[in-house]
Amino acid sequence: MHTRALCAHPGTQTLTPRTCLIVDDSRIIRKVARRIVEGLGFEVDEAADGSEALAFCGGVIPEVILLDWSMPVMDGMTFLRRLRALPGGMAPKVLFCTIETRAERIAEALSAGADDYVMKPFDGEILTSKFAEVGAV
Repeated sequence: MHTRALCAHPGTQTLTPRTCLIVDDSRIIRKVARRIVEGLGFEVDEAADGSEALAFCGGVIPEVILLDWSMPVMDGMTFLRRLRALPGGMAPKVLFCTIETRAERIAEALSAGADDYVMKPFDGEILTSKFAEVGAV
């Protein structure tokens, strides 16, 4: 049985599902991440690049975004900067999922508005830990 974590918004009686947008050009990475994140009680949407993700966020701002760095059409860094400029765009917790290991690149992502980063490949334990670190679970 699949249970969904629900959170009440202050001042309301309605419960809404927690949401996560997974942005990665790899269908396999999106599938693996989806399985883990759904297991944490989130409703998941997917985007194959930053442009698709930005269009999605123009309508709905998710609670958490897992974001790949290198993608065609629009890379993760460009998406992040544009997201943070949107109305409500400062709200989501953004975790970069990357193979990038250079400290200056990680610092660049954090200064652009990322909340944390996850090194690829990741597993359920690592992702759960990162979600907890940024206060998403």
